[in-house]
Amino acid sequence: MKPTVLILCTGNSCRSHMAEGILRQAAGDLLNVQSAGSTPAGYVHPKAIAAMAEIGIDISGHHSKHMGEFLGQKVDTVITVCGNADQACPMFAGQVHRHHWGFEDPARATGTEEEILEKFRQVRDQITLVFRAYAAGLQQAFP
Repeated sequence: MKPTVLILCTGNSCRSHMAEGILRQAAGDLLNVQSAGSTPAGYVHPKAIAAMAEIGIDISGHHSKHMGEFLGQKVDTVITVCGNADQACPMFAGQVHRHHWGFEDPARATGTEEEILEKFRQVRDQITLVFRAYAAGLQQAFP
């Protein structure tokens, strides 16, 4: 059984879904990658879906979930991608690792539609760098 990595954010609408899609693509053969939120927004942000589609990752089928759904499951690694989720994060059964890699919330961006989409792209690219490096380290540790 693949180890579970749970990526947490407050709303589970942008950053955690982008990270889930990227990590699933980069290390899905090694991991069961999931995402959730401490206060789920109830949707995946359309601009997050659009920004991910630009790099060939489809997250349109994702849905917003509460982190409580995972409390009864074995979660090996928890990664928080926003400060609020880091503070609200409980310990999960079987949890061995915890990381906090904070990213700016693109849903708070202001400006024109194009300027807002550009903020989503910037955050996506930052998440891509961090999570692909994480996946590469796992692949070296578990060839």
